[in-house]
Amino acid sequence: MEREDYFRSLALLVARAGLGGSIAAHGAQKLFGAFGGPGIEKTGKFFESLGFADGERYARAASATELTSGALIAFGALNPLGPAMLLSVMAVAVETVHRPKGYFMDGGGYEMNVMYALLALLLATQGQGAFSIDSLLGLDKRLGALHGWFAMLGGFGAALAILSQRQKEQPPSASANGAVREEQPTPA
Repeated sequence: MEREDYFRSLALLVARAGLGGSIAAHGAQKLFGAFGGPGIEKTGKFFESLGFADGERYARAASATELTSGALIAFGALNPLGPAMLLSVMAVAVETVHRPKGYFMDGGGYEMNVMYALLALLLATQGQGAFSIDSLLGLDKRLGALHGWFAMLGGFGAALAILSQRQKEQPPSASANGAVREEQPTPA
């Protein structure tokens, strides 16, 4: 392996580990209550507050998608599937929770979701590097950047399909940890 390829692959490994680990942990918080997370019951109630009739079912699906996409990204397996799955949950999160709060994260906005999505796009289109399951199995040579773009479009399409399942009128909003609360103004 040439020196440039080595350092490129090392950078991709670090980025994949950070992104994939973070997203998988996020899913574990929702599904199992790991890392101080709310667990599936509270997460299900939160999803109901967002307009999803069967909140627990959607919470399980979102949590499983985060866990799976995080693992696929971290291990560099089946690219671009993991990044596309990540984009789908980020797009739903932006539309249902973060967009009304503006861009910046300190106000509850969608800044971090955009960063996750952009890193997912980079991985989907540029590959996983030599230190990946795909490379080990020879799968990294089969798909190029165009396939990554199509996969990301598929992830966005999945998000639109999920969002179409929301009820038009929504129950009282919920806090980030899943506890239903009375409507309160967003802090400045």
